[in-house]
Parts: sequence; structure tokens; C-alpha cells
Amino acid sequence: MRELKVELGERSYPIYIGEGLLQDAATFFKNHQISLKSPLMIITDERVAPHYLEPLENHLRDAGFTVANAVVPAGESSKSLTMLEGLVTKALEAGLDRKSTIVALGGGVVGDLAGFVAASYMRGVKFVQIPTTILAHDSSVGGKVAVNHPLAKNIIGAFHQPEMVLYDLNTLQSLPPREVSAGLSEVVKHGLIWDAEFTAWCEDNAERLLALEPDALGYALYKGCSVKAAVVSKDERENDLRAILNLGHTIGHALEAVAGYGELLHGEAISIGMIGSARLGLRYGASEEVYTTTKRVLSKMGLPVKLAEHFDVEAIMDAMMHDKKFSESTMVFVVPTEIGKVEIKKDVQAAWVREIVEQLKLEA
Repeated sequence: MRELKVELGERSYPIYIGEGLLQDAATFFKNHQISLKSPLMIITDERVAPHYLEPLENHLRDAGFTVANAVVPAGESSKSLTMLEGLVTKALEAGLDRKSTIVALGGGVVGDLAGFVAASYMRGVKFVQIPTTILAHDSSVGGKVAVNHPLAKNIIGAFHQPEMVLYDLNTLQSLPPREVSAGLSEVVKHGLIWDAEFTAWCEDNAERLLALEPDALGYALYKGCSVKAAVVSKDERENDLRAILNLGHTIGHALEAVAGYGELLHGEAISIGMIGSARLGLRYGASEEVYTTTKRVLSKMGLPVKLAEHFDVEAIMDAMMHDKKFSESTMVFVVPTEIGKVEIKKDVQAAWVREIVEQLKLEA
């Protein structure tokens, strides 16, 4: 088992990464003072529930916990105010109180949604992240929790840190190949923003990662979580440094919104967004190697690096205007300057971005 810590003073918490951790979840819960006296509620989705919900519930009940559950539809559409209200109703019906804990069992959607339930229920209760996708190695760390608005992704949310992140690598073995690739997009992102050597390692070990080899996967997730933890520890609420974690997200979130949160998986949209950011980097003096390396590594992970022809450029531009990274009439982008280093540019002209989105349709 690998362990690391998000250093946030009184809100610090550990990340545990290893095989078979769900089978000992009760020990982790007790070690982190998850209450035995107050009910806890596991929130998961329809894809994850058949695999892991019942075994986890039975295990926790056998250890003395009172457990309720809520199963939501899989996919981005569950991150809504309507779903939030329904989950609060379930929490009330299950008797959850101020000392209760919400457990997020699933991918990024479940983590964001369950975390926001925890942040808002009775003005905030404990929660635990149990990610079951590769993509969630990013979203499960850092305390950003949210639901979507029809006009903008993650626009209704809070910062609410978990008590711990319990990452059982065995839960990743059931992922379909497309979701494996999509999850590796955020792994690569952490290398591109922070660690050139890790980026090279990802390229060299792409086949092992796609095959879900435990040693390679455990190392990659540990490195990715380490970058996220280091950044969050220095800037919890995205006042400055944490914004570098948004590499590829300005364009990527817009693509998701235009595609109706279905045609493109989050990691696929971010992959295309990172290609756009690399192209933007060329305007700011980055070498051609930054662009070609970004494209090559993402391609080796089986990720899209080109925008489908049917996407409407103006619709994408409109969606970007609703993004949280657009403020005071200035577009904000995270731009790579070299592999492993990025800068936050707050003076990006919309005309440049429109041109780059058009170029994304022409990628070879």
C-alpha cells in the first residue's frame, strides 16, 4: 500500500492507494473516527453498485456501522440540483445527523455529487472518497465538490475536504478500455504541469497502464495524486497556484457542455483541450517540442487529439464564456511553457482561442 498526505493543517487527510483496501474499509473508518453511533450513507451509481455496494455495506455493518445507501444514474446528468435535493431527502429519511458521514463510492461524478451533499447537508458533515475510476484520482483529491448548471459545469459548488481517500486498485479492473484511456488523460496532465520525468515515464509505460498492470497503475496514481496533493496543500481554494490543475479544462469543459455531457468523456474532452493549450503555448514562445510531445503522449494513451468536424466553433466559444475561468472580460488559460511547467495567462485574446478551436478540427 502507498500512502501520502494532503497537508492542510487541521483539514489534512491521507490518501491510501493499494489492492484490496475495500475489504478492510471498516478499519480505516474507525482509525479516522468515522462515527459508529450516527448513520452513514454510501452514494454510488448504477454502474458501480452491482460490483461493490453490497460487499461494502455488509462489511461495514458487520463492523458495527449503521449504513444507508443511495444509487443514482451513471453519468454527468446526475450532477444536478434536482439530484441533490433527492439525496438530501434520503439522508433525512435515513436519520443522518451532524456526526454522520457521506461515503462517495464511484468515479468523479459520484465524488463531486456526494461531496456537495456532504458540504451542504446540515451545513457540512464528514465524507470519505472511495474512487473506482482512474479519472477520479484527480477529482477525489482536493475538496472541490459541485453540481452542474445547464449553462456551466461545476458552477454550483464548494470546497469541502474529505476525511480520507481510499483508493482500491482492484476496483479499476472492471473499467472498460475507453474509460481507462479517459482516466489516464488526467494522469498525463499531472506530468505535463509538474514533472517532465513522469511525463516521459507515462509515455514509456503507456501499454502497461492501458493493460491495468497493478505495479504501473499504482505508481502512476501515486505520482498523479502526489502532484495534486502538493498543489492543493499550497493553494487550497485556487487563489493562484491551484489553477494550473486546469490545464486543458477551459476548452475541455466547453466541449463537454456543447456535446451534452455524453458524446465525450471528461478525460477525452480534456485531452483535446490540452492539445489546444499546447497550441496556445506556441503563441507565447513555447517550443514545438512541447506541442508534439503532448500530442504524442496523449495519442499513446488512446485519447483523441482532434475535434470532430460537427462541433460548432461558436457554440464552443459561447460555452467558454460561462466558464469560471473567464472573468473581468479576459480569458484565462493554463499554458505550457515546457514539459513539466505551465503558466497562467490572463490576457488571452478570444480571437486566438477561436482560431485554435478551428485548428483542432484539422489535427492530423
